[in-house]
Amino acid sequence: MKKLVVLGVLVALAACEETPPETPETGAAPAPTNDDLRLVGGYRSEDDWCQLTGETAFTGNFLDHTADLVSCPTGSAAAQSLVADLGAVQVAETGGYTVFTIQRE
Repeated sequence: MKKLVVLGVLVALAACEETPPETPETGAAPAPTNDDLRLVGGYRSEDDWCQLTGETAFTGNFLDHTADLVSCPTGSAAAQSLVADLGAVQVAETGGYTVFTIQRE
């Protein structure tokens, strides 16, 4: 009986072992599922999943000469950090991406 208790405790401890969370932001960002966005390049760095976004029929209404238009995969950590670090304001969602404006300083 003691062996079963010890075995049960070991199994429980093994199940609690922390595993590093998967970060979907490793590698290339997914492509939008439609043609609404023209992604120009990484916003904060070359490999940033948040991309500077160019003008299309869809984005034309959101462009402003005092702000950058940036699109990130919806729900990604990259999108969350863009809001937290730079005060990005969401203006739209399309093709699996969220579109933000970021005021230039």
